Amino acid sequence: MIEYVNLTKETIANEHLCCAISGKKHQAGVDTKRNWLDERLTEGHVFRKLDANGKVFIEYAPLETAWVPVVGENYLYIYCLWVSGSFKGQGHGKNLLNYCLEDAKKQNKAGVCVISSKKKTPFLTDKKFVEKSGFQVVDQIAGGFELLALSFDGTVPAFSETARKQTIDEQELTIFYGQQCPFIPNGLKEAQEYCEEANIPLRLVQVDSLEKAKHQPGIFNNWAVYHQGKFLTVHMLNKNVLKKLLASV
Repeated sequence: MIEYVNLTKETIANEHLCCAISGKKHQAGVDTKRNWLDERLTEGHVFRKLDANGKVFIEYAPLETAWVPVVGENYLYIYCLWVSGSFKGQGHGKNLLNYCLEDAKKQNKAGVCVISSKKKTPFLTDKKFVEKSGFQVVDQIAGGFELLALSFDGTVPAFSETARKQTIDEQELTIFYGQQCPFIPNGLKEAQEYCEEANIPLRLVQVDSLEKAKHQPGIFNNWAVYHQGKFLTVHMLNKNVLKKLLASV
């Protein structure tokens, strides 16, 4: 029998976090994520996962307290929906998404929304997958990024006005980062090391409050990279990714 569990204040310290189940280089971010999650659970934040050792989970929260530049009333926002490796093709993604949708209905929410893109993009939910469940594009931003929603009452959320800028005044390589994803500490470490080796100025901006997250100057779902004042990507960096990214601009 397939079983899923939701993290609680009582179990969060002992349950593994699926997104960082393997790889020593990412373990530094696990405790950071646990602490961030522990503070969010009382806000209605949900982390639901397969009760097994695998990367199979969904993470969502009330839109009003979701650390993303999206605004709306009485919605749930999906941060991440991930099914990886040998667990693919077994219906887990659909099961987890359906759980979120049913949870939204039980709470009398207006709907559920998620940031995606026209083309499949790493670290964003696959547009085609959620469209199968009735999600529709309700807002767009330059660069092919889209906000999809499944509305129960006809109302729809939208990107914040600041997010539409997709630009910043600073010209140096700039990374906005949160504390939600266990991969962030290693991404920052590799970016710093590469920039030191290549003598590239690097500016790091920690997004450490809901207000900062809601007023980001572009797309943000834990991580955002800018260079020469322009938004580049939400892709988590390592040295090779950063090298190729800077070579392309």
